[in-house]
Amino acid sequence: MLSVLSNRTYRHLFAAQVIALVGTGLATVALGLLAWDLAGGDAGQVLGTALAIKMVAYVTLSPVAQAFADRVSRRTMLVALDLIRAGVALALPFVSEVWQVYVLIFLLQAASAGFTPAFQATIPDVLPDDEDYTNALSLSRLAYDLESLLSPMLAAVLLTVVSFPVLFGGTVTGFIASAALVLSVTLPGPRPAGERGVWTRITRGSRIYLATPRLRALLALSFSISAAGAMVIVNTVVVVRQDLDLSEEAVALTLGAFGAGSMIAALGLPRLLEELSDRRVMTAGAAGMTLALVALGMASAIWGVRWGWLLIAWFLVGAGYSATLTPSGRLLRRSGHAEDRPALFAAQFALSHACWLVTYPLAGWLQSACGSVTAMLTLAVLSLVGLGAAFALWPRHDPVEIAHRHDDLPADHPHIAAGPRHSHPYVIDDLHPCWPEDRQIARSV
Repeated sequence: MLSVLSNRTYRHLFAAQVIALVGTGLATVALGLLAWDLAGGDAGQVLGTALAIKMVAYVTLSPVAQAFADRVSRRTMLVALDLIRAGVALALPFVSEVWQVYVLIFLLQAASAGFTPAFQATIPDVLPDDEDYTNALSLSRLAYDLESLLSPMLAAVLLTVVSFPVLFGGTVTGFIASAALVLSVTLPGPRPAGERGVWTRITRGSRIYLATPRLRALLALSFSISAAGAMVIVNTVVVVRQDLDLSEEAVALTLGAFGAGSMIAALGLPRLLEELSDRRVMTAGAAGMTLALVALGMASAIWGVRWGWLLIAWFLVGAGYSATLTPSGRLLRRSGHAEDRPALFAAQFALSHACWLVTYPLAGWLQSACGSVTAMLTLAVLSLVGLGAAFALWPRHDPVEIAHRHDDLPADHPHIAAGPRHSHPYVIDDLHPCWPEDRQIARSV
């Protein structure tokens, strides 16, 4: 897995990701405590609303940013957005009203809506080999997991000597360091996607995404992930501080259990994905995550919330979360041409966060209005719905190459020089606007 770090460009990008994530992890803990400081027992509702605003920025602005990304140097774009994020994070410790949190979160995440898909779409161009890219995905997931594990622990240590607003300083430092590392390398330029209208460029990624069966299933799994993940991210601070009456350090350690489960799963995924299909690994991860949340909800309903059970459940939810989410980049890479990848990554970013836009405020509202047990069980049911939809939408047989016909093209078209029926890696594009019927796929085997 670590062999990909021999590539200098990827090594610097990975370091930029890790440093920025540590800063973001500190901000996650600090934001939860800021919400508690401003709203007390309604912190879950405040945090849920703040995160919903974050999702609005992601869903609406990410496709727009990527529609114009091929007009700008990737390095310039990434550095500028990192510096904008650092500036906004610098203002967070000085807020005194809930509405100020909402405004700053929108500005911060508007910059992230442009940064994250562009960053993700750059990695396949830096690492064109499939094995290298798979290892990079696992390393990227590991970086997220280490952030979930180490950032809360670092926050817990820092909170013993400083107040929580100081944690936002780590976020500022992380974004500035990330910008410096991106600036230190030369990145592949964006590939022109042809002359298309503005609306076509904005919607192209979503149209390709929604026309591809495996990506429709990925969207269903994203909903499953968001339902279980919202319970962890939004309500951990309330469950630990209010239901269990534990300390701020316990909040950080509980979030760390989620990160530990995700990290351990990420370490085993490269070898697992050599033996099993993406479909099997991802659906199994979603099933395990859902069952862990159901078990915790039922046990808490009978015996009350226990911290030990919460730590175990969050560990298992983290493992399932990682197994479901990590291979998604492989699906996106195989589902579009290189020039369409930025649009596809932006579509995944926007559509998956549309799921979070539903579950974040729902998790906060359920916690405030109905309590922890109802929130756990309701979100577990929604996670199960997403899993069931994924099974229905993702064919068991999902070949890369598909035999198909082009009766719509003239006989002298270069694409059908070998005849109107042929086989090649099939993706949605201008010549292939829809997916072949099942019987055509069956004949391609």
